[in-house]
Amino acid sequence: MAHKTLHSNQKLFTLSLILLSLSLSIFFIFFGSKNNIVNRFKVETDQPNQLFTNPRWFDLIQEESNSDKKIKVGLVNFNDEEASQYEVHGYGSLVDTVRVHFNCVSKVREWKDFFPVWINEDSNLHPPTCPEIPMPRLEEYWDLNVVVAKVPCDGWTTEAGMRDVFRLQVNLVVANLLVRSGWAKGPVVKWEVYAVFIGPCGPMPEIFRCDDLLRKEGDHWVYKPELKRLKQKVLMPPGTCQIAYPFGKTDNARQSKLKNRQFNHREAYVTVLHSSEAYVCGAIALAQSIIRTNSTKDLLLLHDEHVSPRSLTGLRTAGWKTRQIERIRSPFAEKGSYNEWNYSKLRIWLLTWYRKVVFIDSDFLVFKNMDWVFHYPQISAAGNDRTLFNSGIMVIEPSLCTFEDLMLKSFKVGSYNGGDQGFLNEMFTWWHRLPKEVNFLKYFDGNHSLNREKIPDDLSAIHYLGLKPWMCYRDYDCNWDIKERQVFASDKAHEKWWQVYDEMPERLKQYCGLSPHMNWRIKKWRRVAKKLSLPDEHWKISVTDPRQYNLVQ
Repeated sequence: MAHKTLHSNQKLFTLSLILLSLSLSIFFIFFGSKNNIVNRFKVETDQPNQLFTNPRWFDLIQEESNSDKKIKVGLVNFNDEEASQYEVHGYGSLVDTVRVHFNCVSKVREWKDFFPVWINEDSNLHPPTCPEIPMPRLEEYWDLNVVVAKVPCDGWTTEAGMRDVFRLQVNLVVANLLVRSGWAKGPVVKWEVYAVFIGPCGPMPEIFRCDDLLRKEGDHWVYKPELKRLKQKVLMPPGTCQIAYPFGKTDNARQSKLKNRQFNHREAYVTVLHSSEAYVCGAIALAQSIIRTNSTKDLLLLHDEHVSPRSLTGLRTAGWKTRQIERIRSPFAEKGSYNEWNYSKLRIWLLTWYRKVVFIDSDFLVFKNMDWVFHYPQISAAGNDRTLFNSGIMVIEPSLCTFEDLMLKSFKVGSYNGGDQGFLNEMFTWWHRLPKEVNFLKYFDGNHSLNREKIPDDLSAIHYLGLKPWMCYRDYDCNWDIKERQVFASDKAHEKWWQVYDEMPERLKQYCGLSPHMNWRIKKWRRVAKKLSLPDEHWKISVTDPRQYNLVQ
């Protein structure tokens, strides 16, 4: 009986193996011949000249475009041998390839040539110029469907952006070819165009957005760009060697038409408060200053749990819409430092119900309507130093995939100052210069020290660096009392902030009171300044600020 049972089990086991083999055979026969995108995109890294024998992007684009027509492909940064191999081993009658010719940018040019520390913004003088980045004769490549480019990745070792002029040129060549081929007159798009980038570092995300990425497979990146956005990019100067233009540099009539066709339906000024309530007063004054300029944009304030319900009431009364967030720690900041949680600013990329936002720090005041700044693309900002921008005010285009990318790289890419400004400058190396009037840094060192009391009256906004006006007595800028902070001192700028305070409703002024600790700190440094006999002698000024007698807890 046991022998029969064993024999029966063996037969069942053998039959199961036969059925399993048949099932696997049917599976591989059926799905192996299935012409799906995954199989078409499969990487065969052990085959030589894989780039030329099997272009992995072709079938994906053909399916996306839903067309069996012949595809015309422009090849960028290919040498003659590579281009000829592509023609021989390509898709024959389905693809017509042309090598795009252009002169390489001069090898003596460096990134700093295109991103200088300072440019002359005086309109009465000759406008600044930029070094040339040669482009192809675009009229010779007007009918491309796809542009395939080999991306220069020499020296690419990290996830950070590269400051490589030739890489910038290749990206701009691709962008210009796509716009020239896909764009008709006016707002009309002729046909959909695609870009394929080959190389481990991929394209520049400042030009080719992750939102437009169709597929990344190995070192192949396939994009279907939104031409309106891409056109704005190619109309920008090649660097911050010139002030960027709203919607690009055009003739007046054309520029006017472009301005009337804004991409956006909803736009907002956004600020962020986290970790304490030290900047609540500043945010209230900021909102009031923007409202005074008759802005038509939303005001949105992101905050964490450290902002109390009482303060939120004041912020909403001042004009802010509020939304709670979880703060984000700066991976490279020291514990307990002022910028430990400054990566919370990255949350602004999650505001995807806005097409565009202007981030503005809560230690700003706005004096003139700045809604025109929304005409600029991401990232537009004012200069800081070297080739870097100041992140106190910047134009952002919210994007979920950009936020995810920033968060992923935040643990790999360092920051020169441990905070968001250093990190963002590594992630967005190609940025656009806003006029300094939108971010006048209250900072006076060296030759600029004489200008601290000559604040121009036509500024759009002042960035109050150092100790903030509401943290001082209103009688004078208390940065004077600390020798190391005197580079931030300006009684003129201080006075401008208090003028806005005086125009605020009484119910809002209560949020700008002095705490006992703040009052103690001010008096402490006044005593130190007196003991050192600092030559500016602000410590001699008799204080009349009534807030010193009405301290808040």
